Amino acid sequence: MFQKGSRYEKSQKFKPSSDGTTVFAGIRPRTIGSATGVVEHVVKAGDRLDLLARHYYNDDRLWWRIVDANPDFFYGDDMMLEEMEGRVILIPKAKE
Repeated sequence: MFQKGSRYEKSQKFKPSSDGTTVFAGIRPRTIGSATGVVEHVVKAGDRLDLLARHYYNDDRLWWRIVDANPDFFYGDDMMLEEMEGRVILIPKAKE
């Protein structure tokens, strides 16, 4: 259903109701497991998720792995808030 290697690769569509009608045409939320093999990173001024992904994974498109490992992020740009400076966030290992 999704491109191989996509973070949504294993997501499932909503099932039709008992009368066969589609309740919702979208997909179910993907399952987010606990972060494994993490590195602790102290946030400093100027840090951005894409820059951290480039540093730790050599791929700035993997920023979402950092968000998944830090469920207290409500939005990806929360890390750029001044009150985040000095806070420790988790960086999961690159790929299982």
